[in-house]
Formats: sequence, C-alpha cells, structure tokens
Amino acid sequence: MEYAEFGKTGVRVSRIGFGGAPAGLTNYLMQYDPHLADNNDRIIEAIDAALEAGINYFDTAPGYGSGKSEELIGYALKGSRDKVFLASKAKLCPPDELRRSLEQSLKRLQTDRLDFFQFHGTSYSDADVRRVREEGILEQMIRLKEEGLVRFIGFTSEDSNRAVYDFIQCGQFDIMQICYNICMQHPYDPNRPFGSILEAEKAGLGIAVMRAFTSGVFQRWMAMVHPDNQFDYTEALIQFVLSNPHVDVALIGMRNADEVRKNVAICDNLSGRVDIGRMFTYY
Repeated sequence: MEYAEFGKTGVRVSRIGFGGAPAGLTNYLMQYDPHLADNNDRIIEAIDAALEAGINYFDTAPGYGSGKSEELIGYALKGSRDKVFLASKAKLCPPDELRRSLEQSLKRLQTDRLDFFQFHGTSYSDADVRRVREEGILEQMIRLKEEGLVRFIGFTSEDSNRAVYDFIQCGQFDIMQICYNICMQHPYDPNRPFGSILEAEKAGLGIAVMRAFTSGVFQRWMAMVHPDNQFDYTEALIQFVLSNPHVDVALIGMRNADEVRKNVAICDNLSGRVDIGRMFTYY
C-alpha cells in the first residue's frame, strides 16, 4: 500500500481510504441496502480486507443512514482502533449541537476520540463563513480538539467557492475533503496552476478527495454515448485521482472484500499513473 504525509498533521495515510457512505445509505448508487443482514456482513468483510491490505483511513458520518455507517464501522474496527485513522463529521450547527453530535458519533463508533472531525457540507455561503467565525462554531471545534475528543479538524465540500478559500485561509483547519474526479476538476487546474487543492496544500492542510467514481455520472454518460460499451472504467477513474501528487488520500466507497482487493490492486499499480500537467499541456 502506498502512503502519503497528510498535510502538517504528522500522520501518514493510505492513498486510498475506506469511504463509509455505502455502509449506511439505502440503495447507494442503486446497488446496496445496508439494512439487509447479508450486506452488513459484506461491509464487515470489506473492512477486514481493507485492514489486511494496509488501508488506514476510514471515513464515515452520522448522515450515512442516520448513524448506521458509524455503527457498522465502529463494530468492525473495535479491535483495530489504534491501527487506523477514523474520520467522521457533523452538519454545520450551533456549538452545543456540534458537541452532542460528536458525542453520539463516538458512542456509535465505540471510541473515545476521532482522528478527524469535519463540518459535513456540500456548499458553503458567505453567511455560513460568518456563522462559523462569529457564533462560536469554530471556537467549539477548537475546544473539542483541545479536550482530546478529536485530533484534527476540517471541512468537506462539493465545490470550491469563495467560502472554501476562506476556510482554507483562516489558519484553523487541519484537513480538507473535497470533490475531485475526472468530471469535476475544479479543485485543481494544472494549466494556471490554480485551485482549492493547491491552496490547501500551501496552507498545510491534509487533502482527502471524494467521488473518484464521479457518483456514476461518467459511467452513465458513457452508456448514453455508446449503450453497448461494457468497458470497466474503474482503474482509469482511480488512477486519474491518484496521479495528482497533491492528493493525499482518495476516499472510495466499498461494499465487499472483492471491491477492496480490486481497488487496492489498482492503487498498487504505479505504472497506471499519468503526468496530469503534461497531459493537459502537451496533448
């Protein structure tokens, strides 16, 4: 397994991380129901396979099935907690609610601390930035860190608007989780170069990316263009993300041990990497 320094946190994370959304969301990408016992067993087997392969970053959230994902991951990692980095989230909410959300997550995950605790957002407005700064929300995040309930704090976002840059530049966050894939390349433009990924790296934040598989957008697009096309784009999509040297860890939802082993093999195949900058400027 390949590992990377996670910003200035001082920890080394596996280049692919275990995304916990499929463990909680019904019909995630129309292929999974976490409320079926057999599927729960497969998730636990997937986590065991991830541990065996050297994956050490596990990402979840209360919003993944109203805590179902956290419960499954907490159960599966109970004997391996000190060997992994555990990340969860809370919605942007008042300070007291933020603390309660964390406490509930810790209980479901059967642990006394999180390694990474993040605001769970899709997009932030300027008003959200003011709330975080002026209503004690960021102060509460820092306090939870000082109390040892979390080691590092951060935020997640689907886009790279001005609010994301404000969060990066405030100097208080340790990590950023951003949407980045072959269809959604807004966080990194190698031609300028420009983007939230580069700004976060300059600020010393660890960089996790989500939706490497484009949430199925790319695959549906290819199916519309050529309905008979049966090509498996998994390797190309993963290698595109991992080819970006500014990406520390790519979070990938995995439902069973076979998917884990397949994705790990792709990660281990360094010959599949491309020079993204050269690809954009040369071809």
